[in-house]
Amino acid sequence: MAKFTRGFTGRRERDERLPPGQYDTGADWPVLTAEVTPDLPTDTWTCRVAGLVERPTTWTWDEIHALPTSTYEGPIHCVTTWSKFGMRWTGVSVDELLASAGPLPTAAHVLVTSHTGYTTNLPLADVVDGKAWVAWEVDGAPLPTEHGGPARLFVPHLYFWKSAKWVSELRLIEHDEPGFWERNGYHDRGDPWLEQRYQGD
Repeated sequence: MAKFTRGFTGRRERDERLPPGQYDTGADWPVLTAEVTPDLPTDTWTCRVAGLVERPTTWTWDEIHALPTSTYEGPIHCVTTWSKFGMRWTGVSVDELLASAGPLPTAAHVLVTSHTGYTTNLPLADVVDGKAWVAWEVDGAPLPTEHGGPARLFVPHLYFWKSAKWVSELRLIEHDEPGFWERNGYHDRGDPWLEQRYQGD
């Protein structure tokens, strides 16, 4: 006769939407910031694409809002192991910005800078073909300042430190150049599904 343990309900099924080592944060959205949160009025805010481009271009708040917008619906994943599902982000695709600036054939990477001086690096392939946005709205409301408002880079397929808050510039470069966290031990790319959290992962 089989024996049963009181209270045993069987193995809990893992949510297949979660990358390895992640948990669902539910309604919470943790605030993690490497720097002091800035005050960035939209009437003086700008965002620039520069470096290896034919036409270095700077947009004001009104000018970037005049570009075609698009929306992402889905999860985000933080390297500190939380994931948040069911989000809706709106902004302008990086493809739109690059179409205006005209990347040169030698451009292979992007060094992203925030208005605070924070930097992060990405292969150019990770911000084109509908993979990345400069986003200013989340879940139907303006992006909160503590989460990078008025606008942040948004690259949802990579760990969220790559989605630089308070974005000010995307500089196209030929060679990889590590940013703030990458110089401090974090992985150079940051794919959640490969658990690329730290150097050597």
